[in-house]
This record gives sequence, C-alpha cells and structure tokens, in this order.
Amino acid sequence: MIRRDYYLNQIQEAFEIHSVTAILGPRQSGKTTLAKLYAQGLSHVHFFDLENPQDLAILESASLALAPLQGTIVIDEIQRRPELFPYLRFLADNSDKKFLILGSASQDLIQQSSETLAGRITYIELPPFLLWEINDMEKHWLRGGYPKSFLASSNSQSENWRVNYIKTFLERDLSMMGIQTVSSNMRRLWSMLAHYHGQIANISELSRSLDMNDKTIRRYMDILEGCFMIRQLKPWHENLSKRQVKRSKLYIRDSGLFHTLLGITATDICRHPKCGASWEGYALENLIQSYGNDLYESYFWATEKGAELDLLVIKGDQRFGYEFKYSEAPKITKSMHIALEDLKLDHLTIITPGARSYPLSEHVKVQSLSDTIRLVKNS
Repeated sequence: MIRRDYYLNQIQEAFEIHSVTAILGPRQSGKTTLAKLYAQGLSHVHFFDLENPQDLAILESASLALAPLQGTIVIDEIQRRPELFPYLRFLADNSDKKFLILGSASQDLIQQSSETLAGRITYIELPPFLLWEINDMEKHWLRGGYPKSFLASSNSQSENWRVNYIKTFLERDLSMMGIQTVSSNMRRLWSMLAHYHGQIANISELSRSLDMNDKTIRRYMDILEGCFMIRQLKPWHENLSKRQVKRSKLYIRDSGLFHTLLGITATDICRHPKCGASWEGYALENLIQSYGNDLYESYFWATEKGAELDLLVIKGDQRFGYEFKYSEAPKITKSMHIALEDLKLDHLTIITPGARSYPLSEHVKVQSLSDTIRLVKNS
C-alpha cells in the first residue's frame, strides 16, 4: 500500500476549519482507501457505502440513522443520495459531528453541496497516484496512476485492468451515478477525443464523424470532465495586438487510460506518432496537480499565427511558462521568444523526460519533470 500522507494531512487541516470535508475524484482513485487510512487514528468512525444496498436503505431514514451517532461519519458515493445534503447541513449546524463525504462526479456534487453546505465544507480532489508519490516515471507514464493499474504484477495485467475499467465506467458506473448516456456513443467519442489529446477539439468535425449533434457531444464531454476523465484546459487571452485562440485544449487526464484508448503498448510507446502528445499530457497533468491549491490558475496560450505556450501558471502577479518536449536537447524557438515577451513571463521552463537540468538563456531553462515538481512543491 502507498500511503498518501499529503492528502491525509489535507483532510486533517480541512476538519480544523469546517465540519464537512468532501473528497472528490474518479472511481478507483483510492478515495475509500484514503478515508479508511484517515479513520485509523480516530476513536469513533461510522462508514456508509451507498453502493451497498443495505447502507443505501439505512440512509433512506437519515435522521434515524445519523442523529444518534458520535464522532466522524464517512459516506461513500454520496452522489447517489443528493437529498442527504440539507440534513447534513442541519447536523453540521447543530452537532459536533464531522462528515467525510466521498464522490466520483465533481460537477453535480459540487453544485448540490455548495448550495446547501456553503461555508461548512472543504473540497479535496484526489487524483490517481502522481509522480511525486511513487517516483517511477517510466512505469507511471505507461500505466497511469490508478492504483490497480500502477501496482499490477505485469504490463499485460495493467492493460487488462484498464480495458475493464473503461468498459465498466461506460456500462455501469455512469448509470449508477444517475448519468444517462448511450454507452456505445460515449465510447466512440472518448476514443476520438484521445486523438485530439493536446489539441483543440473540433466539435463540428466530431459531430460529422460520429453522426451526433453538437449539443450531445458537448454534454458528453462535460460528463467526462465532471467524472475526471478529461481536462479541458482553458485558453489565456488578454489585450494584445495579436489574435488569440479562445477555445479550450483537450487532454485525457490519466496517461494509462490514454494509451489504452489508442491501443499503445509498452513496446511501442516511444515509436508511436502520439508519443510527444502523450508526454505533454502526462507532464502537464502531474505539474498542474503539484501546484495543489486554488491560488494558482492554469491555462494554455496560443495565437492565430501559431505562437503558443503549453502551460501558463499564474499566481498573483507572477507568471510561469512551461513547454513539454519529448527531446534530449530542446532548443529555444521563435514561439518561446514571443511568449516570453507578450506574456511577460517570469521564466519559461522546457520540461523533458531526461534527468538533466540546465539553462538555455537568462529566462529559459531545460528541466526534468521530477526536478520541476520538487521545486514547485517546495516553493
């Protein structure tokens, strides 16, 4: 078992401020395991798993079930009982109980809880394992961070798990979360989106290819984003003389699922045409997660004439630029010079899979992903 002490500490700190803490993340990312690890240090803990029909039935009479309990109450898959939120608000205001709620669908869950638990709840996103937690980049990049995929006994076992995960997510998990889709259409769209990984998704082109209307495609993309399967990275634009791109860039968030959707195996990843895009998405996701709080804002930037920056991170008046290159010896490009000047970057870092870090100029440096994450987390 890999202890996730950073997130355990986040839960502890959250309960020092609010009586309700929500752990949000994709299914099988380790939310239940994390809750059980946290509970080991507590004297009074009560677990309810809403995928268990018995627990689901018990909480149909929430006041009878929850009112007598003391200590910390953990409710897993909370999105299956959204009607609990008003009663949790009552208990949060009128008792010393603590509530740890776990959910696999972010957008609906946040909307439901924020309206009824405003000022009483802290949100923690739990992604699958990140590079700084396991320190094995080659294996992590190939298999992704889902615990059962990363910890599988072989690459083939890992691949089989991911194939089954995708199938189960489409055919069972979405409906259990109350999300209605046509699973075959969602699978086709998800696979097509993998081909747009690191690019701006062309909705009209997807609509023609899949024979689905634009509204349905946008809804399905929002569902995948809300369930933590894809990231739609927003563009940064400001008052410049150049025409700037104003549509979001798309990424499959877990590199292992991305490889499975495209049929990329351990033996051909470095020769595959999408190798560079895979590296970009993998490094970007891990770097964004390493910043770890809402004080930082993440964007990409591009102009209609082709200048671009893979990742722009903003905190206050500081601006950090990142480019992701699958190369041993990247060079400074004209696009980088434009980004430095137009965006007034404090510095620009080119992140590669290599181990070496060195400067290319006063404001541009090449750096390994591991070194970059370490510096961010220690800043």
